[in-house]
Amino acid sequence: MQNGDSAALTRKIEITDAAVLSEIFGEYDSYINMIRKKFQVEIVLRGDEILITGRDADTAESVIRDMKWLVDRGDQLDEQKVGNAIDTNAAGETLRKSGMKNEIICFSNKGKPIRPKTKGQAEYTDSIRQHDVSFGIGPAGTGKTYLAVAMAVSAFKNREVERIVLTRPAVEAGESLGFLPGDMEEKVNPYLRPLYDALYDIMGRDTVARLRDRETIEIIPLAYMRGRTLDNSFIILDEAQNTTREQMKMFLTRLGFGSKAVVTGDITQIDLPKKRMSGLIDVKNILMDVEGIGFTFFADRDVVRHPLVRRIINAYERAGE
Repeated sequence: MQNGDSAALTRKIEITDAAVLSEIFGEYDSYINMIRKKFQVEIVLRGDEILITGRDADTAESVIRDMKWLVDRGDQLDEQKVGNAIDTNAAGETLRKSGMKNEIICFSNKGKPIRPKTKGQAEYTDSIRQHDVSFGIGPAGTGKTYLAVAMAVSAFKNREVERIVLTRPAVEAGESLGFLPGDMEEKVNPYLRPLYDALYDIMGRDTVARLRDRETIEIIPLAYMRGRTLDNSFIILDEAQNTTREQMKMFLTRLGFGSKAVVTGDITQIDLPKKRMSGLIDVKNILMDVEGIGFTFFADRDVVRHPLVRRIINAYERAGE
């Protein structure tokens, strides 16, 4: 920044809590440096005041206020959350006014609160509450499956449903189960592992095992859904981009009274043979305007994995992949 720049602005934020200031600045000022680099502003701390100077001082100030809002509601800042605040404000929005509530869906097995971390995730959980059938479509790392499982566990604990049913296409790249080693359970378990992982994290292995023995929780390949009607259940179809049109219709018509269904998928990672239409793409065109069905489309700024994942997704999008 050049001295004497008439366009430069100065903004001040007063934060009297030293612990909050430390959280916002990050270790070795790492979070503040992210803001400095993005908006080309100077940020200094003088006593209880953060001074921000530069052309984009208003936006940088808004980012810091979003960070304080996150800390005040009980979140622990990390690089992903700070990056999301930066991207949200750079797009002319704020986390504080995005409609994100200070909601906790449920707690993990270790007592960690599970809540939406981005605007897209908040819209997704709201859609699940409001609709009997919800679709979450977007890139890897946006929390589509994990949040759906958290919503299912919450509904089960609140006795809104009597059963949780999780399913995926068992063969994702045209392989035949008959050529894979082991018995049927050993053949399909690797395909269902992400669903197990989410349940284990939220409920714990022992609880999941006990509820599976009672058939209160079912984790099954999609082919096993045929011919069933599921009442009072929370049903999740994961990796739905790898369903055919026929499989998608079959799944959606399993819905019984008192049930909810959530369908997740990433239409950029379809493993079906090229001549087969993805059921997820097809259903988006057919059911978009049907009452009682909700669609949430995630963007790269909803990615909540390692920050590099977002940059990888953006690079592939620029390459047209």
